[in-house]
Amino acid sequence: MTILVTGATGNIGRMLVDHLLARGATDVRALTNHPEKAHLPAGVEVAHGYLRRLDTLPAAFDGVESVYLAPTPDTVEDVLAVATRAGVRHVVDLSGPHDGHWGDVARAVEASGIPWTHLWPGEFMENAGILAPQIMDAGVVREPFPTAGNAPIAMDDIAEVAAVTLLEDGHVGKSYELTGPETLLRAELVRRLGEALGRNIEYRQVSFEEGVEVLTPAMGEYARWYLEGMATLVDPQQANSVFEDIVGRPATTFTRWAAEHVHEFGG
Repeated sequence: MTILVTGATGNIGRMLVDHLLARGATDVRALTNHPEKAHLPAGVEVAHGYLRRLDTLPAAFDGVESVYLAPTPDTVEDVLAVATRAGVRHVVDLSGPHDGHWGDVARAVEASGIPWTHLWPGEFMENAGILAPQIMDAGVVREPFPTAGNAPIAMDDIAEVAAVTLLEDGHVGKSYELTGPETLLRAELVRRLGEALGRNIEYRQVSFEEGVEVLTPAMGEYARWYLEGMATLVDPQQANSVFEDIVGRPATTFTRWAAEHVHEFGG
């Protein structure tokens, strides 16, 4: 069974390639726009292409039975048309609920008629990296919503769920809301980062506009959008056990993730 991993040199896609191989997959094709920089493991077939360059896709999809679909809402319908013509039998997509930011992807996958599995992760633990400039510059995190909270999940855990759902039966037609193992308020998340670094990191509540100003160097035009989303989390997202139910082990804790990524925060 040929499995096509789109976005294979992006964060989740690259991790997924490793998880597929670790679970015994022997026919993995990796779609990448920069094959010379891919550094993919031996035995992985490299397909030169990109989901926003539709002319590159027919050859990449040829003979493929299952696909991990990275989210590109602007071209997703055309990509799925290519997949349909190629005879793809299962799409595992990274998307979100129909009324959410990535809902267009989920709706398009369902409308394609290809059997599907949706992965709907919450915030990535890796998004904590947007705080690194503040932590390294002043040891202070300035945000407007200290009691906003969610249950962040590690990208590697998302990739592992994707591998399981691509390789094992029983996941077609399922929508999986993926969270980490615990709900963390923003002030607590910053405290955990400080523990990993071995020093106190102050969380300072500021106005919304100051928060946008502080985040703009790291996030550009998305800083306001990100904080507007955070404002909706004053009723904190609750953790669930979906990852553990699918994979069979506990999800990665933020404490563990932070300890493994201290170098990104000046540690």
